[in-house]
Amino acid sequence: MLFLRTVLIFILSASAYGADTLVPPAGFMQQVETSTAKGIICPPAPAPFTAALDFTSKYSGSDSARATLNPQADAAYRQQTKTITDMERFVSRQLSAWTKSGDPAAVDCVVNALDSWASAGALTARANNHTGRSLRKWALASFSSAWLQLQYSPRQPLKAYATQQQNIQRWLGKLGELTVSEWHDLPLSKVNNHSYWAAWAIMATSVVTQRRDLYDAALDIYRTALQQVDAQGFLPNELRRRQRAFSYHNYALQPLVMIALFARANGTDMHSQNHDALRRLGERVIAGLDDTQPFAQKTAVAQDVAFLQRPTNLAWLEGWCQLYTCHAALTARIAALRPLQNTRLGGDLSHLMAVGRQ
Repeated sequence: MLFLRTVLIFILSASAYGADTLVPPAGFMQQVETSTAKGIICPPAPAPFTAALDFTSKYSGSDSARATLNPQADAAYRQQTKTITDMERFVSRQLSAWTKSGDPAAVDCVVNALDSWASAGALTARANNHTGRSLRKWALASFSSAWLQLQYSPRQPLKAYATQQQNIQRWLGKLGELTVSEWHDLPLSKVNNHSYWAAWAIMATSVVTQRRDLYDAALDIYRTALQQVDAQGFLPNELRRRQRAFSYHNYALQPLVMIALFARANGTDMHSQNHDALRRLGERVIAGLDDTQPFAQKTAVAQDVAFLQRPTNLAWLEGWCQLYTCHAALTARIAALRPLQNTRLGGDLSHLMAVGRQ
């Protein structure tokens, strides 16, 4: 019954918005839980980050593979970027609290925090280096994918926040423009997982702002990504990461799955791109969950699989099983890991992708 109700919401919403209106997948328009346990207390939000985006790379001092973490540089990176990453988590946690309780206090918390950042022009200062540009698009992915769930909720929780909504969506659009300028039309040798994450941030923002220019820019980067997938399902630019090649293939795949879901929701069929390259890439990574030898053979080095200890890195599998039929063993693996959450993909992917799950 819940599935049918959610699908009906999706159909009616798409019809009401019109054929030219961009929409998120149905899971982003689900009805939230309702609970009698109200009274969420909003913690203080991180102060708007308005300084230049100039951060230390956690791989500073590494060789060209950029695969060896520098502990001192990593500590500096985490300290310098703490305000931004704390804000990403803040928004995601408050959204989750609203989804589970329906308490409007959580909505108020998210709106006021993002409105504060929007009014201050947070994250719009110059990005002095690659790490700065990376933080901007990651934050945008977190904020836009969370905001969509409020914007398209059947409960219309933003109805009381018309002025703040306009301010926030204008700001997100500005961040989207900056992200396009920094990651679109790069030389092919420089197009890697970072570009794919930028494309996902731009895609989510295109639906938030109803901007076809952003939607098209996201799909341009997505098409370039799929053209990079070789016949065996490898991404040559991620193989350069040597012992982290498998890890970065997994990381690169996460935003691509989300883009494919959003493209499908808006009638854009991407399966034909490079002979269904997304499927090849996904199947290569999924096979690697049990056997990394193909990656070791390609890179001539044993693979670092420490990332598998953090389920957030596998949250994309929830979306994958919406795009393709998942075999029983993979379905069981996913079920054992739930709830799968990833702040930069929209939060609780197990919840967002529950629509249509068998």
